Amino acid sequence: MTGRTGRVRGRRLIPALLAAVSVFAAAACGSSDGDSGTENAAGALAPLDSATKVTIKFLSYNYGTPGLGGTGTQALIDAFEKAHPNITIEPQGVATKDVLTRLRTDTAAGSPPDVAQIGWSKMAEAVQALPIVPVQEIPPTAEWDEHVAGMSKSILSAVSVDNQVKAMPYTMSIPVLYYNADLFRAAGLDPAKPPTTIADVKAAGLAIKAAGSEGVYYGVVDSAKSDFLTQSVVNGNGGSLVDANGEVTLDKPAAVGALTGIQDLVKSGAMPAVNTETALAAFTTGKLGMLVTSTSVLASAMKAATGKFELRTAGFPAFGSKPARPTYSGAGLAVLAKDDVHKRAAWEFIKFVTSDAGFEIITSKIGYLPLRESIATKLADSAIVKLLAPSLEQLDTVAPYTAFRGEKANQAVVALQDEAVEPIVLRGADPGPTLTSVAEKIRKLSA
Repeated sequence: MTGRTGRVRGRRLIPALLAAVSVFAAAACGSSDGDSGTENAAGALAPLDSATKVTIKFLSYNYGTPGLGGTGTQALIDAFEKAHPNITIEPQGVATKDVLTRLRTDTAAGSPPDVAQIGWSKMAEAVQALPIVPVQEIPPTAEWDEHVAGMSKSILSAVSVDNQVKAMPYTMSIPVLYYNADLFRAAGLDPAKPPTTIADVKAAGLAIKAAGSEGVYYGVVDSAKSDFLTQSVVNGNGGSLVDANGEVTLDKPAAVGALTGIQDLVKSGAMPAVNTETALAAFTTGKLGMLVTSTSVLASAMKAATGKFELRTAGFPAFGSKPARPTYSGAGLAVLAKDDVHKRAAWEFIKFVTSDAGFEIITSKIGYLPLRESIATKLADSAIVKLLAPSLEQLDTVAPYTAFRGEKANQAVVALQDEAVEPIVLRGADPGPTLTSVAEKIRKLSA
């Protein structure tokens, strides 16, 4: 999307984005039963005296990663410490899939981090199982209201439990089709006409493969053990993993058909049978024509493509005439600090990284979507926001993120990814029986 029309349209879509995210967040977080397992902060806390020196621990799955997610997180920390010389951040890196295990272990040992980045796919379980201090309770009401004034009320309402925000919305991403325009041209394809359906993706992938490169990769097999892309694929075929009543539906025909479609890409040769990390490396080195994954790797992909190939993006592909219904991934910031000084310092950090200054870094240096319209407007003409435009165009058909029920919700996601998605997509397992078996296991975990 280019030109004045595209820029105006992109700006108008930002409020829709903020409204749409409320749906998935409600599904992920709104299912918690009250304050079970949660310790509340002892009243609002005044700002720290500048003479008070404090160090807080920040657990983050972005921190320390080799891509721009790591450098972007360090930039946030550096900017915060410059603005708050009395507060030192002690960052701790952790793999996305290990966040809950690490938090449970540290909490049991009496030494949880003061702030933790927790993925939306894991938040439902975290709110029930961990001593999260509701972030809204920490500052005085006036200070809270002033800070969140620039954020969507629908987002904050959606991530609330009992009308209270427990974890601050922080990062959000949407799956997008990245493609190498140079490999399109080499395969006789028109880069101005990217594929819009999974059938188109298959045809383009086979053409690119025939020209000597790998064709396409759907990043459903992810070491992070996140199911947002699996959900996006299943949603697009008219299915779901969980219905409106929380019942497991991943073994229904629409879900089976969706994963059969991704498996077919591998069987046809259009998609290599590798994990997401291998595919991302192939794409960023110009050896893979298309990659369907989160916008969170956009900044890294842009950096890798510079001077090597022309990077473009397109919307999440549909199943035939059915509307594409991608869902969201990302994370919130939860407070587990024990004493008032650390709670207040944790709030100062959260307040900064979710301010205008923070979201400008998050969007421009990493590729997550800005959750403040002021930053979306400010960066509207930047290369990174222009490449985000196809995702914004699909907001009318975006699907909510849905969480499995119970305190073993994350264990259920891991079972889905490890015991169904990976064997079906990469090892040719029969989709129907495989999903039936895993669905029964998840039903028991959710009971």
